[in-house]
Amino acid sequence: MTDETATDMYRVRTDALTTDVGEGQPVVFAHGTLMDRTMFAPQLEALRDEYRAVAYDLRARTDRYAGEYDLWDLADDCDALLDGIGEDSAVIAGMSMGGFMALRFALEYPERVDGLVLIDSMAAPHTDEEQEVYGDLVDPLEDSHDPTPRELAEGVTGYLFGETTREENPDLVESWVDRWATYPGTSVFRELHSWLERSDVTDRLSEIDVPVLIVHGEEDPSIDPSRAEPMLDELPDAEMELIPEAGHTSNLERPEPVNDAIESFLDERV
Repeated sequence: MTDETATDMYRVRTDALTTDVGEGQPVVFAHGTLMDRTMFAPQLEALRDEYRAVAYDLRARTDRYAGEYDLWDLADDCDALLDGIGEDSAVIAGMSMGGFMALRFALEYPERVDGLVLIDSMAAPHTDEEQEVYGDLVDPLEDSHDPTPRELAEGVTGYLFGETTREENPDLVESWVDRWATYPGTSVFRELHSWLERSDVTDRLSEIDVPVLIVHGEEDPSIDPSRAEPMLDELPDAEMELIPEAGHTSNLERPEPVNDAIESFLDERV
């Protein structure tokens, strides 16, 4: 399966890959590692009366999960997705990996970006130590088409959810563990390696001349908010909203304040 074929999938199969609600200015949501488009259900519901809100599955959650790809390939997929939904441009909202992609999409396809929403993401790469830890975690899955071991799925909850959510909303956490344990192992391996050794794009942020909203959980165990803050100094037009009692999936853990921040940003800045 070539990258071209995988990217073309987003031009011709959007019905199977997207949840598409509402009418108006388009806002396209791209999920993070291990997640899928359903993680943005609260945002789509909040926006559907005033905007066209679209969430899509990145290729790890599709039948094109095998084979090597990187964040620039995912940016090409997003370009194809806009073609598939018939939009020239959109606000691109990305969570974690989706945010890594969104920054690159804005650099590669600036004419197609009306604004960015970066949820629990950052411009800098992970440290060498983090790369080693994450790599060791998924290396056993490289060639496995069997479901991801439940032990591994349970073990990564500490990376994806904040302490408050793990203590007060265990049903939410368990529902995602159940889902992760169904993924083909190699899909998780390829997904993580699409961004694990990415380059630093901090020195290119000045090229992104659209409004940017940075949303970040105060309890994010994977990317501390302090690692997102440097983007405020480099992006020409950016603001940041910290979400209390939320971790790495802040839009899912605390949807109300995240929705308020996104709606205000869209209404006032884009």
